[in-house]
Amino acid sequence: MSNKIRVRFAPSPTGYLHIGGVRTALFNYLFARKQGGAFVLRIEDTDTERSTEESIRAILDGMEWLGLDYDEEPVRQSSRNELYQEHIDRLLAEGKAYPCYCSKEELEERRKEALKEGRDPRYDGRCRGGVDPVPGREPAIRFKAPHTGTTVVHDLIRGPIEFDNSQMDDLIIRRSLGMQTYNLCVVVDDALMGMTHIIRGDDHLTNTPKQILLYEALGFKPPRYAHVPMILGSDKTRLSKRHGATSIMAYKEMGYLPEAMLNYLARLGWGCGDEEIFSLEELIEKFSLEGINKSPAVFNPEKLLWLNHHYIKNGDPKRLARLFHEMLVEKGVLDVPLGEDRQGYLEEVVKCQQEKRKTLVEMVEESTYFFRDEIEIDEKAGKKVLKAAARPILEKLKAKLSAQKAFTEEALETVFREIMEEEELKLGKIAQPLRVALTGGTVSPGIFELVSILGKETVLSRIDRAIDYMESRPDQS
Repeated sequence: MSNKIRVRFAPSPTGYLHIGGVRTALFNYLFARKQGGAFVLRIEDTDTERSTEESIRAILDGMEWLGLDYDEEPVRQSSRNELYQEHIDRLLAEGKAYPCYCSKEELEERRKEALKEGRDPRYDGRCRGGVDPVPGREPAIRFKAPHTGTTVVHDLIRGPIEFDNSQMDDLIIRRSLGMQTYNLCVVVDDALMGMTHIIRGDDHLTNTPKQILLYEALGFKPPRYAHVPMILGSDKTRLSKRHGATSIMAYKEMGYLPEAMLNYLARLGWGCGDEEIFSLEELIEKFSLEGINKSPAVFNPEKLLWLNHHYIKNGDPKRLARLFHEMLVEKGVLDVPLGEDRQGYLEEVVKCQQEKRKTLVEMVEESTYFFRDEIEIDEKAGKKVLKAAARPILEKLKAKLSAQKAFTEEALETVFREIMEEEELKLGKIAQPLRVALTGGTVSPGIFELVSILGKETVLSRIDRAIDYMESRPDQS
């Protein structure tokens, strides 16, 4: 077997890919790339009742969106049942496992009786005496765990952790209906797939001594383990949907960028000095298991939003334009793709918005007037700004802009200065009526930038509509 580092991300497709799972995938990915090793994706779909193809697709889509590429074709546990059964048969043949006919109810009764009689209920709960066949009842298969001694987990994050073997039940490795269980399958897979390190959430820590005993019983060398502390919500309870722990793809739908999500999750429980901003390449270079905190991390939506704003603000307009366009279509602002001839227009819109917008969805919501043939003037904005005194300003703007050949920001600024001097007005008194005429509201990018992007034809058309709007409202005094 090669000494090459091999790690895996092994989600169960019984739901969507969530924040905690993505962080686990990221830490495995960074460790593998830093060490020049292999990163493997395994779909643990042995729970046939709860696993769905939709969840598998969501996992694959999430990994693709984040750019966490794996080095081998994904493995699905559901295709390896014969392999698991071979190892169960080995344990049975070697006396390391046994058939159990006891029901859950019977085991519970044994525990209760043991407690009443002052005996340790763990031993009775092991079903060591329940091996006699019961007519009409299918047996489960249990692993015969040792009664004495300890099992030590040499955790790469927490240090050595000792477990008393007398505290461990004889775990079921195959249920009575024939389904192999998680602990057996994961040991067989990790051993045969050559996993050298298992980096996973600390909710699996109690499974680890059981798995180490299975490794030893099967004659395999256990991998090295690193259990990552869980993620908590702001109230210091386990992260859940009420804290915003939705599917990772929901963050894509909310307009987050993958690089912001990766940067945030990497810093959620791992650190490298006081640095906050990391590209994926920098994360690979700097990542180490030693940098993972031993204490739980607290999920902070505001920090994630801050990072997303950073990446939008400093992003490549060409790439952002492509993502922005996808979001425009998804949100129904555009119903047909824009041709390549409009790529430059999209980029200009992005450039004028990316300084302030925190998500792509916010950028879409604040940019609809760039893509509508007709806009609706907000009632409050119209009443406040488009008063009678604004009409001559709009008419003068229309006259001067009609004669203007160049619609560059510099040329437009000259036009506005001329009007300011002629009318003895400050820029705001000219810009704000035009802003409402062009966008329907009182907030927009800089007025010269706005006019330049919209172009001469659209600007003149919208000024006309604003004047018509004022004429239809005689109360605008």
